[in-house]
Amino acid sequence: MVPVEDKVFKALADASRRQLLDKLRRKGGLTLGELCQGHDMSRQAVTKHLVLLEAANLVVSVKQGREKLHYLNPVPINEIYMRWIGRFERTQVQALFNLKQALKENDDDKT
Repeated sequence: MVPVEDKVFKALADASRRQLLDKLRRKGGLTLGELCQGHDMSRQAVTKHLVLLEAANLVVSVKQGREKLHYLNPVPINEIYMRWIGRFERTQVQALFNLKQALKENDDDKT
């Protein structure tokens, strides 16, 4: 049996799956059709990604009538955060994140 943490890392390794998670982070309760909008993937490809995300417990789906609504479950990501990052000072990690964002914005301004 594959540890849940390995499933989470595998799920997060793919850019398309991260885009689906970002979409669910912005607005939960999306149907498969709504998740397919704006992607260059077929409905079947999105479904396969959702199956992997559900296996990693990153997406939870709820049947509501004839529709299946998908929601982001941030708990597995938080568990990874607590294990790998939570041990460090939050202020130090936040400072590094702020620096990265500032450098990125500076690069964006130059282009």
